[in-house]
Amino acid sequence: MQVSKKMLALAGFAAVALSAAPAFAHHSFAMFDSTKNMTLDGTIKEFQWTNPHSWIQIVVKDAAGKDVEWSIEGGSPNGLARQGWKRTSLKPGDKAVAVVHPLKDGTAGGSLVTVSVGGQQVGAARG
Repeated sequence: MQVSKKMLALAGFAAVALSAAPAFAHHSFAMFDSTKNMTLDGTIKEFQWTNPHSWIQIVVKDAAGKDVEWSIEGGSPNGLARQGWKRTSLKPGDKAVAVVHPLKDGTAGGSLVTVSVGGQQVGAARG
């Protein structure tokens, strides 16, 4: 049986991708612009209390009044709990103001700095 170069290349790529998977489990925060803070005023769609990082889905109106869903990456549940967070700190429908370091590519996402509900900051401030 003859194996084509294309099949060998594909198998090599798959081997590299599978061996690199653990490296992607904890990524760098280089995709976020830590020199900028952006304030998002919106409604919580979902709070994912998951490892290795929590996620906040918040719906914000853009300049044209259109709903835009933002994905905000937070800390680990363990780290957030040490800052006073709970699995129930954010609930769907909560009106919230989040401060994030936005994604450098301009897409609707960021790294969590702070979030407040009802004027009260959830947990402790982070860089």
